[in-house]
Amino acid sequence: MVAKISAFRWLVRAGAALAAAFAGWILLGRARSAGGRHAVAERLSRDQYVIEAAERHSRENGVPLAASLGLVEGYAREISPAPDPRLYFKVGVPLAGLVVRFLYGGRLHCAGGENLPGGESGVIFVMNHRSNLDYVVLGHLIRDRKALSFASGEWARFWPLGPLVRAMGSFFVRRGSGDELYRRVLERFVQTGLERDFTPVVFVEGGLSRDGRLREPKIGFLDYALRRFDPAGDRDLLLVPVAINHDWVLEDGSLPSPGAPNPSGVGSVLSTFLFILRGLQLARSGPERLGHAAVEFGTPISARRWATSRNIDFRNLEQPARAGLVREFAADLMNTIGEIVPVLPVPVVAGLLIGASGEALAQGEIKARSHSLVLELERRGAWICFDEEDAVGAALRLLVRRGLVIQDRDNYRPSPEGGKLLRFYAASISHLYSVDG
Repeated sequence: MVAKISAFRWLVRAGAALAAAFAGWILLGRARSAGGRHAVAERLSRDQYVIEAAERHSRENGVPLAASLGLVEGYAREISPAPDPRLYFKVGVPLAGLVVRFLYGGRLHCAGGENLPGGESGVIFVMNHRSNLDYVVLGHLIRDRKALSFASGEWARFWPLGPLVRAMGSFFVRRGSGDELYRRVLERFVQTGLERDFTPVVFVEGGLSRDGRLREPKIGFLDYALRRFDPAGDRDLLLVPVAINHDWVLEDGSLPSPGAPNPSGVGSVLSTFLFILRGLQLARSGPERLGHAAVEFGTPISARRWATSRNIDFRNLEQPARAGLVREFAADLMNTIGEIVPVLPVPVVAGLLIGASGEALAQGEIKARSHSLVLELERRGAWICFDEEDAVGAALRLLVRRGLVIQDRDNYRPSPEGGKLLRFYAASISHLYSVDG
């Protein structure tokens, strides 16, 4: 009962904080933000390549050019953010800090983000996707170094969330749109934005991991960014690999199985929201909360160096050849992300329990095996981002509290219903070592 009251109070506080953030957006520059969005829409409406796409759309669909240009303006306004730096740094960043401190209790780790690129190069952060909290964790961890622009789906486009998300610098993308004119407008938004002060964060997998493993990369956004990139030009394009991992993904039980279609509709959104609320209530019932979360930044990959080393210019390639090379580039990015995925206590413990094939293990045995595994992973160059003495014990307590592991005195084994999620967490680092089962 106490846990329910605590969760309810937190939800009330979170709602109040969001209301304050929305009010702050209104007070801190709505007119200027809208003006910036209008300027982006106007720039795209006058862009040579967009006008050519509008003319082609008119011919193919038998509609006046004015109607096609009207569509262009509508698409541009839909996609474009309305960034307000004051809202981002004075409201959004403190709010993100409040959320992560509440959920993780300070168990956050970041490596490699001290010298993030900028200046004369366009920059894209390319990230794996574990949880919808990835946005919040990353924004909080580099709060003093870089203002980021996340690609948001259509779920976040509508009032009252849409205006706030836009003011925080996010842009909107229709996933899987078959509208050729829309895709050309989005393409030029990306390309012209990278020539300015636009720093997007791209979840290159295209969605949340369903089985814990890294997914095959989607190449749409990267193709837009590289299609007109000049390797001999004055401005390079740097892609920063970013790897994130969590001890507890709030949505884990609501993720569809691999190969299943993505659920859609209000019912799906509501069921996921209710599942997250139940998870939040459970998280607040123990001192571990959500356990650890960690982010590691890899060495930026230069598009200029990558292209010149292969003697290619993406601008001169037809679509099939270009797509193949962009896919190769994306695979290199995903390999780098895989190499730097943070090692957390829950994935370590989950892998050991799954590897025991149902045999109960004493806590001392789990700690000994964890120590051996950590030493092996360190030898292979993995980043171990937990060092507190009782990290393994805390991970076991968290898994028992969630019902994924059964405790019998000092012995632990997976619960009948916990095997799937234990595999999910073990899989996040399974490519760094061998996991049986």
